[in-house]
Amino acid sequence: MMQYTEENEKLSDKSACAGARADLKMCLLESDCCKIHKKTPKECLKAQDGTVPLECYALRNTFFECKRSLLDNRQRFRGRKGY
Repeated sequence: MMQYTEENEKLSDKSACAGARADLKMCLLESDCCKIHKKTPKECLKAQDGTVPLECYALRNTFFECKRSLLDNRQRFRGRKGY
């Protein structure tokens, strides 16, 4: 998942699903779509032209499941998905 450059580096965002959001953001920013074609991460996810790796789409689903689990009352007992 997240690769930190320093040993004790942590996310400044303490909200729920922050780790999944950060992983998705870094994956998209490192893709050819953002680097070469100079598109925004949102445009890259919608385009689906093959310049975004499948890993980013998997991270998008993980982030979606995490956000959805915040609204699901059953998850209070089971914990959040993708965390």
